[in-house]
Amino acid sequence: MYKEAKSSYFDLPALDVSIAFPQATPASVFPPCTSDYYQLDDLLTPEEKAIKVKVRECMEKDIAPIMTEYWEKAEFPFEVIPKLGALHISGGTIKGYGCPGLSITGSAVALAEITRVDASCGTFILVHSSLAMLTIGLCGSEMQKQKYLPSLAELSTVACWGLTEPDYGSDASALRTIARKVEGGWILEGQKRWIGNSTFADVLVIFARNTATNQINGFIVKKDAPGLQATKIENKIGLRMVQNGDIFLKKVFVPDEDRLPGVNSFKDTNKVLAVSRVMVTWMPIGIAMGVYDMCHRYLKERMQFGAPLAAFQINQQKLVQMLSNIQAMLLVGWRLCKLYESGKMTPGQASLGKSWNTLRARETVSLGRELLGGNGILSDFLVAKAFCDLEPIYTFEGTYDINTLVTGREITGLPSFKPATLRPNSRL
Repeated sequence: MYKEAKSSYFDLPALDVSIAFPQATPASVFPPCTSDYYQLDDLLTPEEKAIKVKVRECMEKDIAPIMTEYWEKAEFPFEVIPKLGALHISGGTIKGYGCPGLSITGSAVALAEITRVDASCGTFILVHSSLAMLTIGLCGSEMQKQKYLPSLAELSTVACWGLTEPDYGSDASALRTIARKVEGGWILEGQKRWIGNSTFADVLVIFARNTATNQINGFIVKKDAPGLQATKIENKIGLRMVQNGDIFLKKVFVPDEDRLPGVNSFKDTNKVLAVSRVMVTWMPIGIAMGVYDMCHRYLKERMQFGAPLAAFQINQQKLVQMLSNIQAMLLVGWRLCKLYESGKMTPGQASLGKSWNTLRARETVSLGRELLGGNGILSDFLVAKAFCDLEPIYTFEGTYDINTLVTGREITGLPSFKPATLRPNSRL
């Protein structure tokens, strides 16, 4: 009898948030964009504006209604891959081979629009397009480009990019995965960690140390290669839909035709990282825009003390600070694209853009978290989810600290990545 009475009261499913809290609209119905206060869209070409509109419509219609459910389950929504493929943005700036050949500004704006609604989908595209595909586009042979890029551009196949290892994150150039030359190809042995898309990728771009030259080389590994294993990293608090994995390479054979001829040292990876760091600079822009849009609508809907929250001075001050950050972040991102397009961008400038924008976005989402009160810890209202998703973005593609040191080295001429050597007579 006790069991029956308890279950009839306690064991009920959760209420839909729109019923439990009818005063404000959840993020499944995504708010209109209200963050372009300085009309920075005027800086875009007609083609870039068209891309922005197309991506925004897809994300708000197809992704926003399902993103919270998949984020909570830490599962990837595979049904959205064809919809993302139909946008024709995969491959970004690559020309030919079925790729869109976008300007870097157009590609960056598209990524920001994806990330505005969901940062996990943004990371999926970043890894697939701006890392894996771009490596093949910049460093691959003509045969490799023709073989792999067309299906990757359609998103009928998916790629990942394996550089980071358990022992080497910021110090990636010291990686230990090895490539040993054998007849007809190479044997790869080692381990990679934090590799996005790796648990379901069809194509894996893997970096390993050539045992003969001690230099870093690049390889294309197929998902069914014997000795290849990828397992999902569990218990993440951010980018929960992204399937980050541990990759084990146990005597994996890669034929000569799948060695990337343009990767002969770690410096060659910088060709790719220069572009991807520009792209990552736009991801915090997208997150901050989404959070601001959500807060802007919420404050006008939510009533307390007989007035909408938007009517209170302290809330307006926070909202304006968020908006100010976004205008500055947009200008940094846009200028970085123009520097890249003109061939003037330096590694330090790219690093400053990424580090500064993620720092400003951190402040923006923190203010958004305050504005939503208790609903600021519910993923249903976007802000809590964005708060968590920003943390890995603050870290990947170079941590905030490492990126500041890249810029610091450039402006002073003095590297400070390693501690000074302690001599016997050193006062330290």
